[in-house]
Amino acid sequence: AAVAAVDNARERVARAIKASPSEVYFTSGGTEADNFAVIGLAEANAEKGKHIVASSVEHPAVLSALKRLEERGFEITYLPVDASGRVSVEDASAALREDTVLLTVMYVNNEVGAIQPVKELARLAKERGVLFHTDAVQAAGIIPLDVTDLGVDALSISAHKFYGPKGVGALYIRKGTRINNFLYGGAQEAKHRAGTENVAGIVAFGKAAELAEQNFEKHREHCSSLRDYMMSEIEKRIPDVYINGDREHRHPGNLNVTFKKIEGESILLMLNHVGVSVSTGSACSSQSLEPSHVLTALGVNEEDIHGTIRFTVGDFTTKEDVDYVLENLEQIVARLREISSIK
Repeated sequence: AAVAAVDNARERVARAIKASPSEVYFTSGGTEADNFAVIGLAEANAEKGKHIVASSVEHPAVLSALKRLEERGFEITYLPVDASGRVSVEDASAALREDTVLLTVMYVNNEVGAIQPVKELARLAKERGVLFHTDAVQAAGIIPLDVTDLGVDALSISAHKFYGPKGVGALYIRKGTRINNFLYGGAQEAKHRAGTENVAGIVAFGKAAELAEQNFEKHREHCSSLRDYMMSEIEKRIPDVYINGDREHRHPGNLNVTFKKIEGESILLMLNHVGVSVSTGSACSSQSLEPSHVLTALGVNEEDIHGTIRFTVGDFTTKEDVDYVLENLEQIVARLREISSIK
């Protein structure tokens, strides 16, 4: 019964990304999927070369994996992004070399929501004989994912980004692609990923994928309308703010705002006091005081980075919620600017 339940979930996840079930491997989440892809693809194909190209705004799961590969003799070229947070296909083309083995660029940035030209990058990689991986953790549930149409060799997703449980994700690996195993031991996941399966998590992942597919258009429309309303109201009500990330090619639920001349941490604490949960960066780096590498890559100065807040809306956010945030935010920013030492 457990095997049948896992097989059924695999079919549901595969259907959501238009893959074959045999190309879907369950992991403990997006971080493991990224590590599995980046390290596994690079090391399995290292005879071609030890050069990798990645964007400068990748998730720490990818950046840390690349750092590990660098310690093992690989050379990494990091692509710049424009002021909206997007990679140029021309820059990627110029960075590829004869010894380039892998190009990895995330689909949607987790901090500023910028959507990358993944299909064009994957086509470029294929033309140049380079493997292509995309971290699509933030894209799942908000962008149609068709791995065949995209032309990717590997794609990472995580259940909790579309209301599944935390602690379970998946890696799509195109059939015939050489990749080293990430975990060694038993024969689970077609001998690619050893370890007892998280059956309950995997089953819930499958159901979440099915629901996300059914709710796709409604979800996008709901989130983008709330996000756009919040964006316009912030710009209307509060002076000296600017929106980070591309306004058009953007995650529908993401709003990353810099409030000049005040500390974002103070805004966060005061919003938390009135029951509003926000972040000064990505959730994965919320314990770090280091300036966001993403905003730095966008050209935001350090002072303004520290005045930046990330808001996100989802299926359960209402217009009343947004109005409550706006009302409190306007008062909080005004109060903080009155006492701010930043001029």
